[in-house]
Amino acid sequence: MSDTDTGTGLGISRAGAPDLRGRAGYDPSFLAPGPWIPLPEPLDGAEVVVLPYTNFSIVQRPDRRLAAATVVAIDGAALVDLDRGGDAWFTDPRIGPDEQAGAELYARNDFDRGHLVRRRDPVWGPQAPTANADTFAYTNAAPQASRFNQSAELWLGLEDHVLDHARRWDQRLVVVTGPVFADDDPEYRGVRIPRRFYKIAAFLLPQPADLDPDEEVSVLATVGFVLDQTPLVEQVVGAPAARDVPELGGFRTFQVPVEDIGDLTQLDLGPLVAADRLPGLVPAAAGDEVPAWRPLAVPGDLLL
Repeated sequence: MSDTDTGTGLGISRAGAPDLRGRAGYDPSFLAPGPWIPLPEPLDGAEVVVLPYTNFSIVQRPDRRLAAATVVAIDGAALVDLDRGGDAWFTDPRIGPDEQAGAELYARNDFDRGHLVRRRDPVWGPQAPTANADTFAYTNAAPQASRFNQSAELWLGLEDHVLDHARRWDQRLVVVTGPVFADDDPEYRGVRIPRRFYKIAAFLLPQPADLDPDEEVSVLATVGFVLDQTPLVEQVVGAPAARDVPELGGFRTFQVPVEDIGDLTQLDLGPLVAADRLPGLVPAAAGDEVPAWRPLAVPGDLLL
């Protein structure tokens, strides 16, 4: 089962949200001795609210009622295997109900409450049970068509692949995830539904030291990708289709330059852009400064 909750009913909502006071949130120094990785900040002047949870933080866009970015710290060596705990979704009392999408968005339709921070990613260390429960905040959900969200290759499988790769070198990973907002996203039940989502994974890779080839230093490495659910959104919201809707497949999953994600989202991604692995692994086409988007069919197609 994927980290999703189907939207066929109102689902389970807590009568009262957990006491979220004192949540430390994501630690920007988590990948030390690598660089400080701050939360993304809007470059276009959009108003955001930072909501800290356990081992992750959410940069919420109140005007869109969804997260602009989520950032989670994953300690692969300390992950705890916990069950879902009843899928007790809750609205965050620290912001208004009109600043977040709740159960009504997902009722009786084909939208999943897709976890942006995957449920199991922050579930490590002594606060694992609290982190597990925190991932069921509606601020951590985004409307994703069920066939899009439940595909291991299109969403969950990519992150697993990067985590498995990172484990060979370092036990820690930082993952930034969110929707790609567009002005023409179709509105549905008072929320404009994003057609695309992005994910950036950051980890440390050992490299020979400049002065001593026998000595290793850890350098930041990142990989970014974009997933497209446009055809399925059109089906759910009833947008008129002037063309045949193609089946969602690998051709709608791309490994992309992290810089492009910054351009698409208008977010300041800090050191994540310069650490991108893709430009160094794919020769640029003639006249291009960065490689084109790389279509993926399976997680193993990622270049790391």
